[in-house]
Amino acid sequence: MVGRLLLPKLVHGGHDVIGMTHREENKAVIEKTGAHAVIADAFDRTKIFSAIGETQPEVVIHQLTSLSNRNFSENSRIRIEGTQNIVDASRAAGVKQIIAQSISWAYEPGERAASEDVPLDVNAPEPRKRLIDSITSLERTVSEISNHVILRYGMFYGQGTWYAHKGFMAEEILHRRVPATEGVISFLHVEDAAHAALLALNWPSGPVNVVDDEPAKGVDWLPVYAKALGAPAPDVQPGRHTWERGASNAKARLDYGWKPLYPTWRTGFAQSLAFHQ
Repeated sequence: MVGRLLLPKLVHGGHDVIGMTHREENKAVIEKTGAHAVIADAFDRTKIFSAIGETQPEVVIHQLTSLSNRNFSENSRIRIEGTQNIVDASRAAGVKQIIAQSISWAYEPGERAASEDVPLDVNAPEPRKRLIDSITSLERTVSEISNHVILRYGMFYGQGTWYAHKGFMAEEILHRRVPATEGVISFLHVEDAAHAALLALNWPSGPVNVVDDEPAKGVDWLPVYAKALGAPAPDVQPGRHTWERGASNAKARLDYGWKPLYPTWRTGFAQSLAFHQ
């Protein structure tokens, strides 16, 4: 979803934009934004080298996932194998900068919202370890290009996400299958994710948390989301995972001047769901 929102922002910013998809039916969607389209599968190393080699981009923005259909094994493969193909092809083509999508809930356990200097949770037990391994692989591979920005996004909500009207999490919460816990999460409206990717063209190398201003416990955010959705109040379940700590956006806000359009989930949930009511 981030890519679809990002393409018109790049075009309107005066950039010559090429969008990559592995589905023929998405070509028209890309071209409608004013961007050019190329068809290539991230797992097809030959096609990736050909696509990047022929178009010779100055910057590659890697927002590929398989999360819309909840295909977690394929998503891990994209982060590991797909990213390696993209980076290798980018290096061969002389790409000057790469911007890549990561996550803000991969940090090691702690009590406070994590800043970027907190280590990733490399010693996590299974099944979390599989997620962390895919993230560390992605970030390590992306850093092979000297000018790299790693966007550690919060949990997306808004159009086309799990938290959209009739999205996966919306349906789960409507049926009271999600308990409210003490676990802390940092949210991010998907429009803010796309805007940050645009701004990252001028950001320095390294990881940066792109999250809203208010990390939230489940006992706080879930009732607010349920009310905005028109769902029944959730059950409350004591406890949390120690890695559920949220993330700080101080670096993005104070050092880079980023300001989210949706600064908090408290109002953002209602705003993103209002037009469906």
